[in-house]
Amino acid sequence: MSEHQVIERSRQNERRLSRRTWLSAFLILAVIPATMLLGILVFDDRKYYFISLLIILYTLIPFAMVFERRKPQARELIVIAVLAAIAVAGRSAFFMLPQFKPVVAIVIIAGVTFGAEAGFLVGATAGFVSNFMFGQGPWTPWQMFCFGIIGFLAGIMFQKGWLRRSRLSLCVFGGLVTLVIYGGIMNIASVMMFMPLLTKEAVLASYASGFWFDLVHAAATMFFLFVLSRPMIEKLERVKRKYGLIEP
Repeated sequence: MSEHQVIERSRQNERRLSRRTWLSAFLILAVIPATMLLGILVFDDRKYYFISLLIILYTLIPFAMVFERRKPQARELIVIAVLAAIAVAGRSAFFMLPQFKPVVAIVIIAGVTFGAEAGFLVGATAGFVSNFMFGQGPWTPWQMFCFGIIGFLAGIMFQKGWLRRSRLSLCVFGGLVTLVIYGGIMNIASVMMFMPLLTKEAVLASYASGFWFDLVHAAATMFFLFVLSRPMIEKLERVKRKYGLIEP
């Protein structure tokens, strides 16, 4: 086998999704939505703390599988905690500007740098913790899910080579997922939380009234990715190389 073939096979192996990533996808796309639906239909949106903690617990399962062959190092967990704390602090720092927040940008950077599982964990944790300042409610599990799935998707797309570390690639991706995924899900969630019936008229009205807020949120994500992505990714990559931290 030639050296070129060896390198190409190595790249293909790096892009192949691991067992824990498939487990994460199952938990995120099936188990977590089912749990949120349980909170709506069975608990009437009154047990949102319980549902939020369950989401974090589900997230920790595949993340813990990263360490199935070795013990986790404290510095690995600290980096993830620091990224979540930065997202929380960033959301709090811009509290006076509705929807103009850096949370999605930080979550995307986490997913690109440390992998899909870490991206979801940072997003879900940031959504839960920051709402102790912004107000907990039935919207908390939805926000955790939206932030988390964006981080997870960023990690998957980067691993597959569909998302690059360039500012252009990250900004376009960030703007689209914020507008389509975060805005799209939260608009439907607002109808489910505050309306007795999910009707076409109510959903359309929610999208129409929330469009400009979603647009501001998407623009904010693109702005923060343009400003923060290069320096943060470079520093996080140096930390990874120096201390041998989690590989995606």
